[in-house]
Amino acid sequence: MSIENEVQPIALTDGRIRVVIEDVQPSVDGGRFPIKRITGDEVVVEADCFADGHDVVACMLKWRSEGSGWNSTPMHALGNDRWQAHFVVDALGKWEYEVSAWVDPFQSWCHDFSRRVDIDDVRIAAASGASLIEECAARSDDATDTKLLRAWARELAKTAADPMADVEALKSVGDDESRAAVACRYPDLRHAFTYPQTFSVTVERERARFSAWYEFFPRSASDDASRHGTFADCEAWLPYVKRMGFDVLYFPPIHPIGRSRRKGRNNTLEAKPDDVGSPWAIGAAEGGHTAILGELGTVADFRRLVKEAARLDIDIALDIAFQCAPDHPWVTEHPEWFKKRADGSIQYAENPPKKYQDIYPFDFETTDWRAMWLALAGVFEHWIEEGVRVFRVDNPHTKAYPFWEWVIARIRAMQPEVVFLSEAFTRPRVMHRLAKVGFSQSYTYYTWRNTKQEITDYFTELTRGPGREYFRPNAWPNTPDILPAALQYGGRPVFMARVAMAATLAASYGIYGPAYELLEAQALREGGEEYLDSEKFERRVWDRQRADSLAEFIAVLNRARRANPALQSDAGLRFLHIDNEQMIAYAKTSADGSNTVVCVVNLDPHHTQTGWVDIDQDSFGIQHGEAYQMHDLISDSHFIWHGERNFVSLDPQRSPVHVMELLPRLKRENEFDYFL
Repeated sequence: MSIENEVQPIALTDGRIRVVIEDVQPSVDGGRFPIKRITGDEVVVEADCFADGHDVVACMLKWRSEGSGWNSTPMHALGNDRWQAHFVVDALGKWEYEVSAWVDPFQSWCHDFSRRVDIDDVRIAAASGASLIEECAARSDDATDTKLLRAWARELAKTAADPMADVEALKSVGDDESRAAVACRYPDLRHAFTYPQTFSVTVERERARFSAWYEFFPRSASDDASRHGTFADCEAWLPYVKRMGFDVLYFPPIHPIGRSRRKGRNNTLEAKPDDVGSPWAIGAAEGGHTAILGELGTVADFRRLVKEAARLDIDIALDIAFQCAPDHPWVTEHPEWFKKRADGSIQYAENPPKKYQDIYPFDFETTDWRAMWLALAGVFEHWIEEGVRVFRVDNPHTKAYPFWEWVIARIRAMQPEVVFLSEAFTRPRVMHRLAKVGFSQSYTYYTWRNTKQEITDYFTELTRGPGREYFRPNAWPNTPDILPAALQYGGRPVFMARVAMAATLAASYGIYGPAYELLEAQALREGGEEYLDSEKFERRVWDRQRADSLAEFIAVLNRARRANPALQSDAGLRFLHIDNEQMIAYAKTSADGSNTVVCVVNLDPHHTQTGWVDIDQDSFGIQHGEAYQMHDLISDSHFIWHGERNFVSLDPQRSPVHVMELLPRLKRENEFDYFL
């Protein structure tokens, strides 16, 4: 029996391939899903590459944007058979990278030749080297390199054949680093091995990594309780949103609202004639997911709003909720797209004991799934045509993962600037799967993480765990669905602390306003998280000029975020030791190390708390024995800190937070003058 016909433990392609490649990083599930980067990012790739024996292994990183030719660069050894190289992604879309390695005969010869000492041994090795160099010359595609290598091969062969040549003479010709570097450009790849998985990168625009979201209901944009808000009213809000520093203005669904089974105020089952219903009960006789609620205005009004927002560098984000009110046109046109009960009627949405009688979920096991998928993709495509580039997707975890993977790839191929936010407050693995299949950002558990240990553990997981390659957190201290207990009972200090931590722990965060800056804290019922008089079921009128508004505080936070690159990424976060469990301290440093922000937060809304913060001077680039400045970006105060331990006191009634930029150290002769 021939060896090719024997049962092999692995598929035998070429037994002369001796190199091994393992643990290629970064990767998500072994390359099943792409990693995520932003335009201009450097992608650092590492792999374990080795072979049997003592021959020299060479490695190469190859990369390309999808549809273009491959680029390549040698990988350099880090030690212990670990290799590294990098490339820069300079365009939106999908990129790919591969790792190849091989046992390199020429480099193996160079390594051994330099260590040989016996004249006969060196002479034979020199002759072998001349042959290898000639082979490199034959592979060269550059006339100058070919000429150089052939001249070197001839010189080495001639010296090897000269009986008068000694070891020193042979070594002087063979050990030529500059000419060896040229030879290495043309390796023998006949027995090269390329790792069988091609890895991919999704490259998005900066908004996918760094963004500040402001959610509000367009129907509440009017300052007249008797008049429904319009897109024109929303335009009037744009300067307010801009002054606070938000760059994404997110609207709940703007479509016609179902009349059948409409919910009343505070989620009651019986709606009164003037009740406006929930915007998430999408669809009525006027249209469905591609129509606009008539009270808000026209398509032309919406286009004007999007254009004016873009002029202010604000993205209008739309809520995409794939569910239908009972009177949505699709319910009658495509009843097969919806789940049925035993009596044949369509099943309304529920998550017992919760019931949502005013909406029908789609059935992702329908036999007509292809047509349904295309129709749902058409919703995104419609609003992209209207200028929308950011979508917040409602409850994506209740829809099939293959659909999201397909539709997000389809949309990105059409318009790579689109950003998708996953609103999935659900089990961790489900949230991570949605991030893997393509969502740009993800809601988080920050809303319910309150203690020092909870916050430290959770954000360490987000920024240091494997999810860092694909899960971009978007931290929200509140949503229209969630009024956390901390906000109900902690008063103004908690509102300040929670938004400050959201804005500094995460590169992307959001608030549901104006409820947030106006300190809305009344729950519908004791122990619950629903707002009393929730905007989900009624219009509100907001007094944005209230003296106690947090709008200016939030504006200061967002100015700090924009001025400090350290706050524009999640990668540089580290927690600092502070000797008080009621206080939390952490720092963020920019990728180039030029900008560091240190935050200290009093988690106790009722009492002044004090503590000593530990600063690792070496890791912060602070020279031992030198004083350094901390500039509080909230109060504009300056502090002189010394050494590794520094005292902090925070009165929550004044400000429960320090957000401090670490400034270059002061020259001693100027320290006193600076503070006069």
